Amino acid sequence: MKRHAPTAAIIAAISLTAVLPAAAQTRTLDTFVTEANRVPLNPTAMLRSDARRLAGEFRTALTSVRTEVRTAREAGRTPPACPAGKVEVNPQELLRFLNAIPQAQRVRMTPTDGIRAWLASRYPCPAT
Repeated sequence: MKRHAPTAAIIAAISLTAVLPAAAQTRTLDTFVTEANRVPLNPTAMLRSDARRLAGEFRTALTSVRTEVRTAREAGRTPPACPAGKVEVNPQELLRFLNAIPQAQRVRMTPTDGIRAWLASRYPCPAT
């Protein structure tokens, strides 16, 4: 049976979509930090495709940690961080924090792990 080109294209697109999240999950914090260190911290940085990709990856990680915080609070557990409201991000401070994590640890962490640690350092939860 001969497949139509559109059907084959759809199957290929679905297969690629299934592979991409798995590839994103294998990316280490060390790789993220190494790439982020190469991006100039100036107003033109967002003109670079690598800077936009890293910013998107940061937003994804931040959203994931915010979901963890909300889920923990709803379940009555202590969340990984306790931001009161809007999270202010200073790229230099964030990068300084992530660079301070020893490389031996960064290679075993995901960008989400790094963002979780950063939020926990900036917004610690009160002792109960």
